[in-house]
Amino acid sequence: MRRNSRSLLLATGLVAALAAGPLAVPASAAPPVPASAGATAGPDGEALAAAIAGLPDQDATAALLRVGGDGTWRGTAGVRDVRTGAPALENGRFRAGSVTKVVTASIVLQLAAQGRIDLDGTVQRYLPGLLTDEFSPITVRQLLDYTSGLRPGASLGDTVEDGYPHRFETLTPRQVVAASVAQGPADAPGARQEYGNIHYTVLGMLIEKVTGDTYAHQAEVRIFRPLGMRHSSFPAGADPRIHGPHNRGYDWIDGKLVDVTDWNMTDRFAAGDLISTNADLERLLVGLFRGRVVPEPQRTEMFTLPDVPGARYGAGLERFELNGRVIWGKTGSRPGYATVIAATRDLSRTLVYSVDSTDAKGDGLAVAQRFAFPAFNR
Repeated sequence: MRRNSRSLLLATGLVAALAAGPLAVPASAAPPVPASAGATAGPDGEALAAAIAGLPDQDATAALLRVGGDGTWRGTAGVRDVRTGAPALENGRFRAGSVTKVVTASIVLQLAAQGRIDLDGTVQRYLPGLLTDEFSPITVRQLLDYTSGLRPGASLGDTVEDGYPHRFETLTPRQVVAASVAQGPADAPGARQEYGNIHYTVLGMLIEKVTGDTYAHQAEVRIFRPLGMRHSSFPAGADPRIHGPHNRGYDWIDGKLVDVTDWNMTDRFAAGDLISTNADLERLLVGLFRGRVVPEPQRTEMFTLPDVPGARYGAGLERFELNGRVIWGKTGSRPGYATVIAATRDLSRTLVYSVDSTDAKGDGLAVAQRFAFPAFNR
C-alpha cells in the first residue's frame, strides 16, 4: 500500500509530481505518446484503446497489451523513459513477477509426467533436512496449490519503500526457506490455501535437486527453447539489470517518482524472477493451454482447485470469473512492473500485458480493472 503523501501528490497530476522528484523534467520534454493499436476483429477495441490513452499518467508510465483468440488487438502507449520521453517499446522486456510460477509449475509437472517426481511424494523425501521434525509430511502437490502450510520466508522489505534501500543485496533461496522453517508450520498440510512465494521457492529447490541442474537452465531447455521464447531469461545470479531493450519501471517512494528498474531479485527465484516479453508470454500461454508444455493428465492439475474453503488456485494458475466467463491465468508484479497472462480454457480470448505501474506492488485491482477487464468485455 502507498503512503498518504503519495495520494496527496497524485491529485496534482504526473507532471507536478515529476517536478517534485529526482527524475524531474520540463512538461514538454515527456509528452504523452499516442497509443498504437492493431485491428479489432473480436475484442472491444474502443475500451482497450481508452484504457491506454493518455499515458504516461499518475498510475502508469507505459502499457503493452496483446489480446488474441477470436480476433486480435495490439496496443502500446506511454514512454520508455520519463527523462527523455522516448516512446515505449512494443517488444520491451520486463520483470514478469509471479508469472514465473507458471513456468515452475510446468517444469514440476513435466518431471512428474516423466516419473521423476511423484506429486504425492513429500518435501521430506526429496529435500531431506530442509524441514524440521515439527512439520508433518508436505507433498509436492500441496506446494503446487499453496496448501503446504508453510509460513512466508525471509524478505528484504514488505513494501517497495522498505525494499528499495536493500535492492542490491542478496537473499538466497535457502535463506528464504530457513526463515520460514524457523517459524514453524502455519497450518496442517492440505488444510488451507494460502498464496505465497514460499511454496514455489521450495519447488525451485526441488527441481534443482531432482535434475542436478540449475532452475534457470531447466526453464531454458524445457520451456523457453521448445516454445520459441527467445527473449525470456532469468538474471545471472545477483545481476540487478534487465538486459536487452526494455522500458524503465518507476514507483512512488516518499512522494517522489523513483526509477526502480535495477533490482537484485535473488530472493524471488522460482517464485518471481522471470524476465520476458509480451510475445513470449503469449507463446507460453497458448502453448500451455494447447497441451504443448505439459502433457495430460498432469496438465489437469493446473485447472484443478484443491478441496479447501475459498480455493482459487490450481498448480500455477488462478481461476477468475468475469462477465460470465471462466478465465484462467496468473498475475505478477515487481517494483515498476505489473503483468498478467489470462485466457478462456478454449483460447477464444487471450490476454497478455505488461504495465509499468507506479504502484505495481499495491493490490493490483485498479490496474486490472483498467487494462485487463476490457479484454473480456465481449
